[in-house]
Amino acid sequence: MKQGDRQAPEGFYTITPAQLNPNSHYYLSFDLGYPNQFDRAYGRTGSSVMVHGDCASAGCYAMTDQQVSEIYALARESFFGGQRAFQVQAYPFRMTPASMAKHRDNPNMPFWQMLKEGNDHFEVTQREPKVDVCDKRYVFDAEVPADAGSVRQVSFNPIGTCPAYQVGREIAAAVAEKQRKDRLQTAELISQGTPTVPVRTGIDGGMHPVFLAKFKNAREAGDTARTVVEARTPGTSYLDARSASPSRDGAVAGSSSSQASGAASISSESGSFFSRLLRDREEKKPEPAAKLAAAPAPKAAPARPTSTAAAKPNPKVERQREAHAQLPQTQSRQEARAEQPKMAASAETMAVSGAQPMVPTGSFESRWSAIR
Repeated sequence: MKQGDRQAPEGFYTITPAQLNPNSHYYLSFDLGYPNQFDRAYGRTGSSVMVHGDCASAGCYAMTDQQVSEIYALARESFFGGQRAFQVQAYPFRMTPASMAKHRDNPNMPFWQMLKEGNDHFEVTQREPKVDVCDKRYVFDAEVPADAGSVRQVSFNPIGTCPAYQVGREIAAAVAEKQRKDRLQTAELISQGTPTVPVRTGIDGGMHPVFLAKFKNAREAGDTARTVVEARTPGTSYLDARSASPSRDGAVAGSSSSQASGAASISSESGSFFSRLLRDREEKKPEPAAKLAAAPAPKAAPARPTSTAAAKPNPKVERQREAHAQLPQTQSRQEARAEQPKMAASAETMAVSGAQPMVPTGSFESRWSAIR
């Protein structure tokens, strides 16, 4: 309402490229555009109401560094994409029937019902509503009336009487239907005994409970809240720093580490065959001699069974080998000479721990290995 009241404004605000502030003291920020025409119609004072990082504010919207980096990037890219401005809709809560029922005793309810009308326009159209101000109230999606003749634009005066205007039939019908359903649902919730919430308007300390708990912990430790906030790395929230510190909250740190290990195991199982092959070969690089000498001797691994003379011969395979041996000796020798260098090259380049060497297609090994 006025400079220094430590309250954040609510309403509809337009953001242009000139309002972006990449050199903010609070990581990143942009000016909300307060006071707008509605605020000025009521004589409200104040300036430099920002949407910025950090989690402390005297009236701005503090979003944490991590969240404002995403918001700022969306704002910047919208301008790079050709938008000349975008709209910020600042509400006290989600404008649902449940919220309206909980706050029904708040003295600001008439103002919030006006804000909800703009939210209803957005919900039914999925577009920013065109916002005007007249008679000290918001007007949404106003158009020139059909009987206006040659008039092409309606002129609005924030403190003057509203001119004749109309809202498109489709939008007006959809908004009216949504408002009817919301009123019925709100009345039903009230009749069921939905409790009201305390009125906190005009008092300091209406901070998000998670942020407020962080400041309480800082004061208990004998530090100022500002020192704790500035100790974080820009671009990360204090929740990230808290989860990375096992001394502050072991449960949170343990949960984060378990999630990280789970993500690592999934990542290790993903990827193509060649990426896994290269990763396996890198993991099996020989360690320095000094490190190997200092390490204790590993236990001998049990020998794996191999298909050598100890294996039981397969009669079917033996018969196939005898049939192959009856071929002309010159032909079999030529095939053997041609296949040996190919098999050696394949085995050398594609050797993987525990894998069988690759053999050329059409050779004896490739034809009968499945049977063997």
